[in-house]
Amino acid sequence: MRAEKKPEKICDRVFQVGGPDMTSGQDCCVYLVDGGRELALVDAGCGPSYKSLIANIIRLGFEPEDIRSLILTHCHIDHVGGAEPFRADYGATLIARAEDAVPMEQGDRLMTGAFLYGVKFEPLSIDRKLSLELEEVKAGDLTLKALFTPGHSPGSMSLYLDTAGLRVLFGQDIHGPFHPDFGSDIEKWRSSMEKLLALDADILCEGHFGIYSPASAVRSYIEGYLERFSR
Repeated sequence: MRAEKKPEKICDRVFQVGGPDMTSGQDCCVYLVDGGRELALVDAGCGPSYKSLIANIIRLGFEPEDIRSLILTHCHIDHVGGAEPFRADYGATLIARAEDAVPMEQGDRLMTGAFLYGVKFEPLSIDRKLSLELEEVKAGDLTLKALFTPGHSPGSMSLYLDTAGLRVLFGQDIHGPFHPDFGSDIEKWRSSMEKLLALDADILCEGHFGIYSPASAVRSYIEGYLERFSR
């Protein structure tokens, strides 16, 4: 049996509660932000491991009833498949970019990649649709900044948070992949990566490959993919 990584604290206020080596091989990395009286989740995994995510949140000493926001960085099934139960069970507000809300609300099996995972994807309504270049999402006494970073999908976004003197970047799927069925645009992706480099983050919480720090490692990771997908 594959050994499972335990949920862990990444830095002050930020935790990992899910991922391919933590909950299910089908899951993206799922992150928890502790805003004190309120919690926020970044992405929700593929769906079947929902109860494992809840158990990990509890193992870290938090109450899932305190989850107020679930921020979906893009529309792919490994990031959004587990979203609806968080709203149904705990009243979490589902937040996504307007561009990627369209395939989610239509239950589009191509744009969401659900056909690749063998998972049935029911249309998923989005409570709050972001449309500006940069918007704020409050989580208790913390503020997450949601930055529009298209390329991997039309409505991909990245989040960053300043806490305890560190800038934490939730870059998610920096590595791609890029495919016409996903509405990928490599030129927009390159511009988005330049936006992320300009943030000069101390910690990167990536979508599938875990945590990178310090700032030099974050920069090297992003620049490595820019070089790999150079013109």
